[in-house]
Amino acid sequence: MPVSPSLRRRRLAAELRQLREQSGQSISDVAGKLGWQGSRISRIETRQLGVTAADLRKLLDAYGVDDEGYRAMLAEMGRRANERGWWQSYPRNVVPSEYGDLITVEAEAATIRSYQPEAVPGLLQTAGYAGAVIRAGRKSDTAAEIDRRVEVRLERQHVLTRTDPPPPRVQVVLNEAVLRRRVGGPDVMREQLEYLMAERDPANVTIQVLPFDSGAHPSMVGPFTMITFLDPGDLGVVYLEHPTGSLFLETPEELRAYEEFWDEIQGSAYSPDDTRTFLKTYSLRYG
Repeated sequence: MPVSPSLRRRRLAAELRQLREQSGQSISDVAGKLGWQGSRISRIETRQLGVTAADLRKLLDAYGVDDEGYRAMLAEMGRRANERGWWQSYPRNVVPSEYGDLITVEAEAATIRSYQPEAVPGLLQTAGYAGAVIRAGRKSDTAAEIDRRVEVRLERQHVLTRTDPPPPRVQVVLNEAVLRRRVGGPDVMREQLEYLMAERDPANVTIQVLPFDSGAHPSMVGPFTMITFLDPGDLGVVYLEHPTGSLFLETPEELRAYEEFWDEIQGSAYSPDDTRTFLKTYSLRYG
């Protein structure tokens, strides 16, 4: 899967911030040297503003970067940061802006941790399961429209097999209800559970089940997904989805709260090995 334009912009912004800090200069120092407003540099470093080729050269000069190979790499990264992401080739009724935002952050992710009480998360859905889930929420869509939405969902999954940068580490906790809820019929469910049981590199994807007998837990109100990024200076986001839209939480207080939720839920869930055994038991129900 090609590196997303948004990920290139994130990586370029992180490189520029690191170069400034390594040069021992503050934003004000650089702004004074270049005759810019400090907010301009700040917005470039926080990805609110793209950087032109000419401005990039000025910044690299200000930071004393004389390695031509490195400068060329950053220039190419900046040029390609303005390309369109693969999902932007789909019409807005298939990939609305909020869905595009989710695909963007998945493409930028270093880790993805997700608690799901009702359905298998999109990154781990089979085509049959995805079609049944999408059809349930979009009764008026034609078969062709459903197929397009399934196509996008499966394309998202390529982030798990990318090589540059390395794929995100994905950890999923499924409520036992996900296994009990018959989505798309027994054949679809059996295929989906077998896919979840497949051997995977635990450094890449781990799956756990939160059993009914674990009792009450702090996220009984709904699902959530926690995403961190390759830039260690970025605290990450929490993604919440609801029937009419979605929301990203970003404040340190919100992120800490969900870290605590995750720790408690994961601690109450079956281990990945025990989960595989549990999934096998459930798959037999759909045999």
